[in-house]
Amino acid sequence: MTDRRLVLGSVDATQEWGRKLGALLRAGDVIVLTGGLGAGKTTLTQGIAEGLGVRGPITSPTFVISRIHPSLAGGPSLVHVDAYRLGGPDELDDLDLDADIAVSVTVVEWGAGMAEALATEHLEIVLAAGGPDDGEDARVVTLVPTGGRFEELAARLLGAC
Repeated sequence: MTDRRLVLGSVDATQEWGRKLGALLRAGDVIVLTGGLGAGKTTLTQGIAEGLGVRGPITSPTFVISRIHPSLAGGPSLVHVDAYRLGGPDELDDLDLDADIAVSVTVVEWGAGMAEALATEHLEIVLAAGGPDDGEDARVVTLVPTGGRFEELAARLLGAC
């Protein structure tokens, strides 16, 4: 597993990078978003949704746990999950996400330690506030790819910055 980092200087930059990511994703892909409250997980998901061309609006699914956003462009749907209130992998499994995995892109906020079991290959994206020299809205993004597809995808994303 290789870590790769980049700094996104603003909310707009986070959404734009998410659009680039979304445009590269395909049905069956699993993205795990990790970071504290306010780290930019939903902001990034909004960009991913735009890149995928799915129906919005994209808001945090904290209280409904998951939402399915159908494609407006003939591509895969987006399954957006917030695992914050789940007690563990068994509760995530109870959502029956595996029924949609093969035909959707699945983004799981707060999914570290739970969502990796959804697919042998996945991309974890860790978001954190930037340092004092990065700007008030900056985010440091660390890509943690698992599997050849996501190693290649991470390299493409870093090359596009």
